[in-house]
Amino acid sequence: MKHFIIMALVLSSFACSHKEKTKKDLTLPNNLEEAVSSDYRSPENKKRDEFRHPLETLQFFGIKNDMTVIEIWPSSGWYTEILAPYLAEKGKYIAADPESDPRGYTMPRKSWLIAHPEISAKVYQTIFNGNGDTKLAKDGSVDMILTFRNVHNWLPKENVLSSFKSFHKALKPGGVLGVVDHRANPSIPFNPKSGYLLEKDVISLAQKAGFRLEAKSDVNANPKDKADYPDGVWTLPPRLRLGDKDREKYLEIGESDRMTLKFVKAKK
Repeated sequence: MKHFIIMALVLSSFACSHKEKTKKDLTLPNNLEEAVSSDYRSPENKKRDEFRHPLETLQFFGIKNDMTVIEIWPSSGWYTEILAPYLAEKGKYIAADPESDPRGYTMPRKSWLIAHPEISAKVYQTIFNGNGDTKLAKDGSVDMILTFRNVHNWLPKENVLSSFKSFHKALKPGGVLGVVDHRANPSIPFNPKSGYLLEKDVISLAQKAGFRLEAKSDVNANPKDKADYPDGVWTLPPRLRLGDKDREKYLEIGESDRMTLKFVKAKK
């Protein structure tokens, strides 16, 4: 695992949009509530708390600020803005990214890190490509692994079980795997290309990798979402794939119905 090195010469242009934020006297949060309400977070990201419930979600998973936490595929950094400051003083935040990022999904997060060197100096990186067994960290060294709306990207792959086994290896006995993803409607035929997943399939996958299901939460449930759209989950916000077609209808539904699952690695 390598320390996260910011390539300033390549990415410095992305820091310009954060100049106003760096003028503020930001202080590291003392608790999770402060991390969620902190000015380290962008106003745009805070607007989505209505659908993503970060405080309640992280409380459900049982995160503490002295933990070593891996976030799998943090992408643009929506949760990084909460987790990295929260863990900066006593814990360790590790971002697990794919080796390549041809579409630039991680650029907003790297821009944010450039703007906040007091945070980026304490952020670490590891590699996860989502296609098999990966050495995320020293075996048994991680307290918690979190992944938000990513499993649907891996499930079609034949070796997705190996990926979950990688999570299991990295976690300490008693460590937690927290999963949030788009929940398919079990009353309609399942479409594997919809972006939705059957909750029972995710649970089965984790159990096959050696995890025990500790608890389920409906904190991210959305009963308005029927999960039956021709263009899949991307029909809903924030993607709104159909553009202006029925836009108000989909905005009124909001973001997708999501499963929130807490798995635990058995203690020896």
